[in-house]
Amino acid sequence: MFNSINNLNESIIEEFKAQIRGELVFPNDFNYHTARKVYNGMIDKYPGLIVKCIDVADVIHSVNFGRNNDLLVAVRGGGHNGGGLGICDDGLVIDLSGIKFVRVDISDRTVRVGGGNLWGEVDHATHPFGLAIPAGIISTTGVGGLTLGGGVGHLSRKFGLTIDNLLEADMVLADGSFFTVNAKQHPDLFWAIRGGGGNFGIVTSFKFKAYKVKTVIGGPTLWPIEKTEEIMEWYHNFIQNAPDELNGFIATMIIPGDPFPKHLHNKQFCGIVWCYVGDPAKFDKLFEAVLELDPLFQHVGEMPYPSIQTLFDGLMPPGMQWYWRADFFNELGAEVREQHLKFGSNIPTPLSQMHLYPISGAASRVGAQETPWAYRDAKYAGVIVGVDPDPKKADKITSWCKDYWQALHPYSSGGAYSNFMMDEGQDRVKASYKHNYERLTKIKKKYDPTNLFKVNQNIQPSN
Repeated sequence: MFNSINNLNESIIEEFKAQIRGELVFPNDFNYHTARKVYNGMIDKYPGLIVKCIDVADVIHSVNFGRNNDLLVAVRGGGHNGGGLGICDDGLVIDLSGIKFVRVDISDRTVRVGGGNLWGEVDHATHPFGLAIPAGIISTTGVGGLTLGGGVGHLSRKFGLTIDNLLEADMVLADGSFFTVNAKQHPDLFWAIRGGGGNFGIVTSFKFKAYKVKTVIGGPTLWPIEKTEEIMEWYHNFIQNAPDELNGFIATMIIPGDPFPKHLHNKQFCGIVWCYVGDPAKFDKLFEAVLELDPLFQHVGEMPYPSIQTLFDGLMPPGMQWYWRADFFNELGAEVREQHLKFGSNIPTPLSQMHLYPISGAASRVGAQETPWAYRDAKYAGVIVGVDPDPKKADKITSWCKDYWQALHPYSSGGAYSNFMMDEGQDRVKASYKHNYERLTKIKKKYDPTNLFKVNQNIQPSN
């Protein structure tokens, strides 16, 4: 059982206050309800104390305070986690959103990023130098959560997952100690954080490898939902054989409204969102195969890389209701395509959708044991999301999402990308780390034997 903040002697609280340069937010403070909100409006938790850290010392003091007083501890970066695993009821939330900085080193194309940064802030800093780090598809996502879980996005086929480009991290561990981890310093811990989530400590800064990416050619192509099976069969063969420079994730979706043309509004589609980072002169020839399929709508063109990263930000603001389910897939066989047509034709709300992200190209050429991310042989990371601004529709979007997932799960690889999961229990965590799970439990025991960092896709210490 965990202790409650309410049970702590006032002198203990006052001593802690004196150690912190950042802000302490208690339930009776005016900004408490704003501070406790996360991206997913379906999550409604009431922590006993939120510490808005502004430096590493704040994090160290917060970890020691939580451990010494037997508090439930959650760690929040961008607050984007679908299952709300950056916040908790009654316990201590260590909020990293004040630890923000981005330093670009053009001499070796590396970028140092604070543990509280969002990816849009990183893109803002790297873009003037013509550089980019592979990371997701939404700019409001936190650097920490996305990176520690893996990092699938527009650049994955060309440059790998975000974890494949992590060179070093500064961490505060469960005992309050501070480590810098990389391939030579604490290599076991460095291995574990590249996909093992927030189980092993709090990362206060990341060092990434960046690439020369200034502009991309990208955007969506749409087909009527009735063509889902045909498009998915074509897509599977096309994307697996496409050059690494071309990425495209396939989706079933509704076009909700602006900025799309009116004749598309509130209709269901099978879509592919493309991102090309190769020689622009070669794109038209490569894209001929797509245009031969006669898309009903296509808006694909050259744009700055940050623009494709923010393409969906306006449609997906914080605070909406979200329910997520996910799996890895090796194939898009007839049975799978049939279910995508069925559920894609019955999407419950305009923002609910399904995505399949390709794990081919560079992301597939990393060994299955080189990082905890065990499904390098999977062809797709799939995710189904029920989304709507109205809390009254929470049951509706959840039911659709679960039914869709249950229909597809028998054809899956068994586990899921952890950043696409809700709080689904130990069996799902084990399935998602597969052959790497046992090694992770031993590293967990070494660095967090009491499981202080358990509000996450939890890897329990080995016995």
